[in-house]
Amino acid sequence: MESNVALEKETSSGDWREIVRKYQRPSLSRAVWQLVNSVGGYVAVWALMFWSLSVSLWLTAALTILAGGLLVRIFIIFHDCGHGSFFQTRTANDVTGFLTGVLTYTPYALWRKEHALHHSTAADLDHRGTGDVPTMTVEEYLAASRWKKLGYRLVRNPVILFGLIPLAMFLVKHRLPHSNEASLSERRSVHWTNLALLGLIVGMSFIFGFVPYLVLQVAVIAVAGSLGTWLFYVQHQFEGVYWERKEEWDFAEAAFKGSSFYKLPKVLQWFSGNIGFHHIHHLSPRIPNYNLERCHYAEPLFQTVSSISLFASFKCMTYRLWDEQGRKLVGFDHLRAVKVPSPISTREG
Repeated sequence: MESNVALEKETSSGDWREIVRKYQRPSLSRAVWQLVNSVGGYVAVWALMFWSLSVSLWLTAALTILAGGLLVRIFIIFHDCGHGSFFQTRTANDVTGFLTGVLTYTPYALWRKEHALHHSTAADLDHRGTGDVPTMTVEEYLAASRWKKLGYRLVRNPVILFGLIPLAMFLVKHRLPHSNEASLSERRSVHWTNLALLGLIVGMSFIFGFVPYLVLQVAVIAVAGSLGTWLFYVQHQFEGVYWERKEEWDFAEAAFKGSSFYKLPKVLQWFSGNIGFHHIHHLSPRIPNYNLERCHYAEPLFQTVSSISLFASFKCMTYRLWDEQGRKLVGFDHLRAVKVPSPISTREG
């Protein structure tokens, strides 16, 4: 209890700003080494995947999972570039962001804008819908039409949420300048990414053959998309998570309590680019991923934050709705205990 009080005192007073500022400075050597071991490892595994096709499909499947993990790590580099935190200069971040965006099938400038909206509205119940997992409140679900309820249940089905949706997002959605509010440069980023992807596909098809490349690439994106979506899901859909209406919403509280500390085994922490320290990332997106762990363990402020283990995180899959009355995430089975208001009582209220 005392640690929670201390945490609330420091976050409300703004002391955290001075704490995180010490870790915001990028390191050229660490950034370059991360690029080398991530992109270089990805290229090497691709060569091994092609070689393995004539050896064993089981080996190919194992290498596909490894390639998917490396693609998640590359996406974290892309993500840091979007925050302007990976390198010191904007030019280096933008060039690296564009190139890693091609590898991850994601348009850099348009994604950067949408992800910035996510950071400014995370855990805000009145501003859901941009860069987050669709989440309805219990009241919204009960008031929804039959078709809307069915659609929501389908979206929140694990097979669709972690399987089909990531594939559709990276292969289809990211190919289109879908945002009506996107600027000309943001729309152009989609077209330039598509053009670069076309060149990549032609080049890889020339080396590996079109069908083998297509099968391997879709499989790798499926693995990376599922893993990445799971990471993002756990970081904002967990027991005790913070959600508030706009008038009560607080940035620091949303970071500390609305973003999880996902404590993964070291090897998974490496592949996920330290993104499990999500509470710190949301508090200060300017901290490069390679500084997040050091920030967490060096500062007493962050020792009060509770963690989620890999095993415990699977419980998060049961959450489907936000119960505003109980201030917690619940599953669909919670609806049995909710009394549906009649039309008469609703009008009287």
